[in-house]
Amino acid sequence: MDTPAPTVVALFRCPGHRAPMEPMSEVWVEANWGIQGDAHARSNSSRQVLLMDRETLEALGLWPGAVRENITLQGLPFHQLRPGDRLQIGEALLEITQPCAPCGRMDEIRPGLQEALHGRRGMLARVLQSGWIRCGDPVRWLKRPDRHPDERSPSRSGSA
Repeated sequence: MDTPAPTVVALFRCPGHRAPMEPMSEVWVEANWGIQGDAHARSNSSRQVLLMDRETLEALGLWPGAVRENITLQGLPFHQLRPGDRLQIGEALLEITQPCAPCGRMDEIRPGLQEALHGRRGMLARVLQSGWIRCGDPVRWLKRPDRHPDERSPSRSGSA
């Protein structure tokens, strides 16, 4: 049985510091900047976009946007993503830079959430190619070119 292709299930931008995330049906992402209209967009930053998987959110009883991610994806094995991997999402190309460490703000959402998200908060990325990303867009995972085929991902501690 074929597994469905990874897809975008939700999009968000932050209009201001500590402001509620704003749901979007589409976002314009700018190369070396981030999401247009997002307060956290910065040039030359490794934290231009935060990606999160729906499967982890559901396992923790959360909803898309709850952990302040910009893009919620479904069907992509986040625990296998590595810095340097690229994701073609809609018209845009993103490069994974690092896992996102959960901050104390997560405990404001729900006590104990910071610890529950340890190793599972999603991945940060920078924008390599500008373009539109829309809900429902397919995601194409391009592993970094120098990645050894036998490279194994560590198991996710505490994952459901």
